[in-house]
Amino acid sequence: MKRPLLPPAPLLPLAVSLMVGIVLGDGLQLTIGWGWLIGAVVLTLALRRWAVVQSVAIGVCMLLLGMLLVERQERALDVKFPDEIVDFCGIIVSEPVEKPKTVAADVVTAQGHHLLKCYIAKDSASRSLHLGDGLCIRARIDTLRDFRRGTFSYRRYLQVHGFAGQCFVRDYQWRRSRVERSCLTRIERSRLWFLGQRERLLSRYRSAGARDDAYGVVAAMTLGDKSALRGELKEVYAVAGASHVLALSGLHLGIIYALLSLLMRGRRWRVLSQTLLVAGIWAFALLVGLPASVVRAATMLTVCAVLSVGGRRALSVNVLAFAAIVMLLVSPLSLFDVGFQLSFAAMFSILVGLPLLQGWVAREWLQEYRLLAWAWGLVAVSLAAQAGTAPLVAYYFGRLPVWFLLTNFIVVPAAYAIVLGSLLVLAVPVAAPALLWVADALNAALQGIARLPLASIVGLHPSPLQVLLVYVAMAALYLLALRQRRLRCV
Repeated sequence: MKRPLLPPAPLLPLAVSLMVGIVLGDGLQLTIGWGWLIGAVVLTLALRRWAVVQSVAIGVCMLLLGMLLVERQERALDVKFPDEIVDFCGIIVSEPVEKPKTVAADVVTAQGHHLLKCYIAKDSASRSLHLGDGLCIRARIDTLRDFRRGTFSYRRYLQVHGFAGQCFVRDYQWRRSRVERSCLTRIERSRLWFLGQRERLLSRYRSAGARDDAYGVVAAMTLGDKSALRGELKEVYAVAGASHVLALSGLHLGIIYALLSLLMRGRRWRVLSQTLLVAGIWAFALLVGLPASVVRAATMLTVCAVLSVGGRRALSVNVLAFAAIVMLLVSPLSLFDVGFQLSFAAMFSILVGLPLLQGWVAREWLQEYRLLAWAWGLVAVSLAAQAGTAPLVAYYFGRLPVWFLLTNFIVVPAAYAIVLGSLLVLAVPVAAPALLWVADALNAALQGIARLPLASIVGLHPSPLQVLLVYVAMAALYLLALRQRRLRCV
């Protein structure tokens, strides 16, 4: 019996309803009490005799839940700080980033437990600040200000990442101080410890001879640190259609998952091996700072590991929808994160589009010619992912890469080599020259692609409505192709 191209995904409508509720709650700014949700749940339970109506009621419950959650998170971030200068102490919870005139540090305050974006005047003292340092600051805390560059909103970016305020700190307005980490939550303390380990690993890269652009690429692709990437190099990767490889995602986590699976091969201790595998995946997610794409991939791999114990089909749209629901319940404003949107759009497009694309080449050919199977698999995944993310890429970045297929034939093997090679370098530092050679070769190849004629289509600025209409048109074409495929199989 053939497996359907589009298996049932009962959690997908729930995830969509939750997303619609978050968008409505953010846009309409309505105050809805929990009584509305409780009433909707009671009504839903009373409709158990009418399955279709009850399904609609469940969707309404998820919509109301999304509105309530986003209202609650925005209220928590809407802090009214005094207009005058105040004294406060806090802990730096991410590695400070050097700007042209300031050093940007993310500080969690000991009093009130607010996350602040602090811009400290740049000098030798502020440049020596590091993750985990305690500070005592005397400055004015401002509410989140906004500036826009195209579709990018700085205020929205700060909200999505949990910031409640920002402040500019002059060189005489701060000093180092010992601040007890007990003011942080257990999760924050764990994240701080893992990020500290990441800095130690990055220092091992540097001590092993990593340098310049090669170091920036290796640090970004293996440990999620993009601070060493030059703007010119980021532009090259964007034009060539390889920006996704610099952002940790399912590709990188999949490599690590496959490696851990090989090390824990065998079914005798299946439950124990899958538990250790999941622990390793989440330890890596904490190590790189829990970006949205990695959390999505880690959540899906966790579900896959649990389902694999029972021998069930794991990777599906239903699992992706479950990951989205979990992440949005924890942080509803994550929906407005560009990384969240691109990650889920790419994965959804791959899951629904790949089975259809794979049918374009005869299965007998793919079974007989392994190289053809690998090449077509990469082409199909690239086409599916590009189709799912292209409207969002055009909206947020104003461009579309043209040579993305050629790029993926280069960056995917290079990503495997760099991720696996970095593990070797951390254990055997003398292997660093080989790893740096791969990174330099990747940079050179992408620079060549970026110089090709019509390397990217620029000047695209679609409106949100146009983006939505493009996705509707793509869905209609997909359903039409699915129908034609079914008719041929009859």
